Amino acid sequence: MSLSKETLEAHLNDPAVLCCRRPAGTVLSAADFEDPTIFPDLVDSNLMTLKEGGLTIQQALGATLINDGEALTQLTPELLDGVKEAPAEEPADEAPADDGGADESEPCSCCAPAPAAPVPASDGYVHLHLDKAEGLDLVFPAGGAPVAGAPMPPAAPAAAPAPAEEPEPAEKVMRTLVKKDYPVTKVVIGDATSYADGVLTIDESLVEAAKKADPLVKDVEMTVIDPADRHVYSNTIMDVIPVAAKAEGKLGEGVTNVLSGAVFVLTGMDEAGVQVHEFGSCEGYMDEKIRYGRPGCPDEGDIMIRVDVKIQEGTGMERRGPFAAHSAVDVIVHACREAIKDLDGVKPVKEETFRDVKRPGKPRVVLVKEIMGQGAMHDNLLVPTEPCGVKGGQKNVDLGNVPVVLSPNEVLDGGIHALACIGPATKEITRHFFREPMVEALQTDEELDLTGVVFIGSPQVNDEKTFVSERLGALIEAMEVDGAIVTTEGFGNNHIDFSENIAAIGSRGVPVVGVTFAAYQGQLVVGNKYMDAMIELNKDPEGFENEILADNTTTPEDAARAILMLKTKMAGIPIEPPEHKWDEAVIEANKKLVK
Repeated sequence: MSLSKETLEAHLNDPAVLCCRRPAGTVLSAADFEDPTIFPDLVDSNLMTLKEGGLTIQQALGATLINDGEALTQLTPELLDGVKEAPAEEPADEAPADDGGADESEPCSCCAPAPAAPVPASDGYVHLHLDKAEGLDLVFPAGGAPVAGAPMPPAAPAAAPAPAEEPEPAEKVMRTLVKKDYPVTKVVIGDATSYADGVLTIDESLVEAAKKADPLVKDVEMTVIDPADRHVYSNTIMDVIPVAAKAEGKLGEGVTNVLSGAVFVLTGMDEAGVQVHEFGSCEGYMDEKIRYGRPGCPDEGDIMIRVDVKIQEGTGMERRGPFAAHSAVDVIVHACREAIKDLDGVKPVKEETFRDVKRPGKPRVVLVKEIMGQGAMHDNLLVPTEPCGVKGGQKNVDLGNVPVVLSPNEVLDGGIHALACIGPATKEITRHFFREPMVEALQTDEELDLTGVVFIGSPQVNDEKTFVSERLGALIEAMEVDGAIVTTEGFGNNHIDFSENIAAIGSRGVPVVGVTFAAYQGQLVVGNKYMDAMIELNKDPEGFENEILADNTTTPEDAARAILMLKTKMAGIPIEPPEHKWDEAVIEANKKLVK
C-alpha cells in the first residue's frame, strides 16, 4: 500500500521500503513507498526484514533506482542514485562555561564607560536620549519648578482608564434532575406489590401477567437471590434493570424515586434450550459470571430479583425474541415502579442532583455513543415513558439508526433500555446507562461545556453504515463543538461504524477520542488517520471477551482517561502513537498520568 502525499510528511524519518515492484530508472515519490504503519505486521509475518543501514524515506525521496526493485525491498544507499544526506543533528544550545573571566565581547563593569549624566537644556528642561529605547526622547523639568519665563510644555493627555475585565459568562442550568434513593433490605414474593420500611413485596400473580406480555413468551419464573446465595446456576444474563419511577416531571428532569439495594436481572433461553445471546453468553453460576460493582451490574450488596424468560424456539436471534423477553420482565418491574411513585413522608437515604449546564466560554464537547442496531437481535429503546422502561421507547433500528440527541440528564434518568444481546463482557446494559460514568464525568467537569449525548446505531449493511456516519458528521458540524468522544460496545462488525463515525467527525476539523474494547480478541481491523487517540476498555488479563457480565465496559477511571486525552488533543499537544500490539502497561501508565 503506497503512501499518499498527505501521509508522507508524517513518515519522512521512517525506513524507506518499496511498496511494489519498480523498474530501474524510477524516480522515487510518495507512491513508491510502503506504509510504515504496517511494518510490524509484515515483519511478524516474515514478509519483510528491516536491517541496519537502511535509508529513511526523506533520504530516498527523489532518488533514482539503479536496478529493478522488488516489492518490500528495504532501500539502501547502493541501490539508489541521488541519495540525500541525512540531516545533521543540530548541537544542543549550551550555556557558556563560567571560567571566571570577563566576556571579551562586552566591557566589564570596571572599565565600561559610565552613562552620561543628563544635562539641563537652555529652556529649563532636561532632554534625555535613550539609545536602548530606540530613539525615545523624554522631556521633563530640570528642577522642582519651571524656570521663570520658560514656556510650559503641552500637558500630557490623561491616561485612559484601563478597561474593566469582563466577568466570565454565568453558567446556565437548563434542567435539574433529583434522584432520591430508598433502601431495600428485603424482597419477598406475596399477594400484592408494595414498598414499606425497606421491604419490597412483589405480587406473585405478576408472573402470569408477564407470560401474556407477548405471544413469543412461553414461560416466566421469578426468584429472589440474596447476596449470600449467589452460587446459583442461571441462564445467560440479558439485562440488569434498576427500579426507578418518575415522582415529578418527565424523563430527564424533576424527581425520580430509585430503590437502592435491589435490581432486576433478566435471563433467558428459547424452548430448545438455546441461550438468548449472540457473541458469547454468560450462563453459569451467578457469583462467577457477573463483575459486581461495574456501573451496569448489581453491586456487592444488592438483592437480585431474577426473572427467567423462555421464548419461542428459534426466535432468540431475531429482534422480536429478545424484545418479548424484555416486555415480560417490564410487566413486573413496572408494578414495582407504581409502588414507589408516591413516597411522600418517607425519607430517602440519599439524594443526587444532576444538572444539565451550559458553560459559555468553555470548550464545547459532545459524547457520541454507538449502540447496536444490526437489525437481527441488536436493538435498543430510546426515551421510554418511565426510567429504564419499555413502554413508549423508540427502537433505534426502526428509526434507521440515525443519530438522536439526548440531554445528559435524559441518559442518567434511564433514557436507554438496552435490548442488545452481544458478548456479555462488553455489553452496556440498562443499568449502565442509568449510571453512565462518561456522562456523569463530562457533565460535572467545569472546564467543559457538554452540549449533549448523541446515540447512533450500527447498521448491518455497509451503505447504511456510511449514510448514518455522514449524518453524524453533519450533526456535529452543525453543533459547532470543539471536541468529541466516541464510544462503542462490543467489537468486530461495529468497529466499521466506529471508524467511520470517528472519521466523519475528525474530517470536519473536530478533535476526537475513541473509546472501545479491542485488546487481543477485538483488535481493530479497520482504521483511519483520525483514530490517533484511543482509550482501551479491556480489563481481562488475556485480552478476551471473557463472558463475565460487563467486565470490559466503561468505568469512572476509563472516563477520566478519555476526558484527559480529549483535553490534550484539543490543546494541540501531540499524543504518542500506540504500541503495535495491545499492552496493558500502557493503560496503567496512563492511569498514573490521570492521577
